Amino acid sequence: MDSLSELVKLLNNNEKQDFRQFLDRKNKRPDVKNLLLLDLIETDDIDGIKRLYESDGNNDAYHALRKRLQDNLLLFLSRKTFENDHSETYDALRLVVVSRFLLENDVVKVAFKCLDKAERLAEESELFNLLNELLLLKLQYAHLPGAEDLDALSARFRQNQEHMQREAKLNMAYAYLRKELQEIHLKGKIVNLTSLMIATIRKYKIAAQELMTYKSIYQILFIANEYAAIQQNYGLIERYIHRTNQFIQDQGHKKQANLFYHISILYWLANFHLRRKDFERSTSYLQEMMDLMGTESRYQALFYLRHQLLAALNSFFTGSAGEAITLLGDSLTNIKHNSKAEDVEDLRICLTMCLALCEDKRSLKQLALLTRTDAWYEKKMGMLWTIRKNLMEIVVHAQFSNYELALSRVNSFRRRYKKYLMKTSEERVLVFLKLVERYLQQPEVVFEERYKKEVLKLEGNEDIFSLGFIAWLIGRWEKKTGYAVLLRIIRGNK
Repeated sequence: MDSLSELVKLLNNNEKQDFRQFLDRKNKRPDVKNLLLLDLIETDDIDGIKRLYESDGNNDAYHALRKRLQDNLLLFLSRKTFENDHSETYDALRLVVVSRFLLENDVVKVAFKCLDKAERLAEESELFNLLNELLLLKLQYAHLPGAEDLDALSARFRQNQEHMQREAKLNMAYAYLRKELQEIHLKGKIVNLTSLMIATIRKYKIAAQELMTYKSIYQILFIANEYAAIQQNYGLIERYIHRTNQFIQDQGHKKQANLFYHISILYWLANFHLRRKDFERSTSYLQEMMDLMGTESRYQALFYLRHQLLAALNSFFTGSAGEAITLLGDSLTNIKHNSKAEDVEDLRICLTMCLALCEDKRSLKQLALLTRTDAWYEKKMGMLWTIRKNLMEIVVHAQFSNYELALSRVNSFRRRYKKYLMKTSEERVLVFLKLVERYLQQPEVVFEERYKKEVLKLEGNEDIFSLGFIAWLIGRWEKKTGYAVLLRIIRGNK
């Protein structure tokens, strides 16, 4: 999808109507084709787009039209965002903008009041770059009557410069860790997380106290969670979880600088305890998360699908499959046009998993709705997610006796992922695949003792999602659903 089409898809129906009116007001000539091009992009009318300048074959005019439409759309989106976002960040930014205008027009008293309010908001939200701009503005007009004391302003400015330097170091460290994470994800690089964290902190000269903010804790937990998911071992990051819990307890009921980071941290904690099979604590963090989400509608919209995903998984792994399936189905039915594609795909694959383990044929329909390419999934969802998606496709087709299709998927899987799995020492995935292939070629093999022993050797994997695949294989010879076997394993009854 090209960038202009991506921008158009960000608009809902009302916004598209507003944008058309915006273009109509700007159009000075009746022969401007921007509204026509917008209609063609909305309807994905490729032939119509080709015919737009067909008479004169003017490609330059077409590309110029596209550029003007994109520029106008960006201008429309920026204005709309600025007008509609009522977060403290935008409130502070609006106040700085209007204060500059007032100072330039000699309305000094009101301007300084606006800047004082903006400074309070910016300090509460730790918006150090914005603070830098407004303090510079105060310094620029410090000679006017009613301005603050120059020495006090200068001291605050220098202190804010220190805060900016600290945040810059943390952001550089975070960017470096994200880059290393990509190397692990896509190239199978072997890394010890603790060693990597320590080396990064030393590299960017970060003091321990500088890590004790909601933003830095969020960044550390994000990296740790991704690392644990790749390694399929959440025990590796337990130390970071303990430190996070201690940090939250120390904060008590203090007002959070940024609610986004606090809610995100609760999400990571809920996910950690889910993956460690501590469903009660996971549910507790989800409740805290929901309470905070309810304080502002934008956070409700941002985190709702992720919250529902973990809530459904907690229900599923504690024996309430029907409740989980209903929750996932309802969430998918009520997705908004601006819902993140990654969140939707997560819900879809989890619904497929729940239905498949319960041997519900609706899993085939859900599987068919996972229509993006493997390359897209690898980039957006990660290699591990994509590998599991492909394995699930094989299992679902095998479960409903689509043996030839399943075998075809086995061969495709090997061609695409064997080298990666060997490089990352994930041969157990290939062992699982071989066991499934043997079942597809000769279903009766599951009743042989040697085959059963090979399957049970895989059971040492404690990852809750990997156990679902193993439980499915065990269910073949026990003549039970994979879900029944999975619940037994989770509850410790072999």
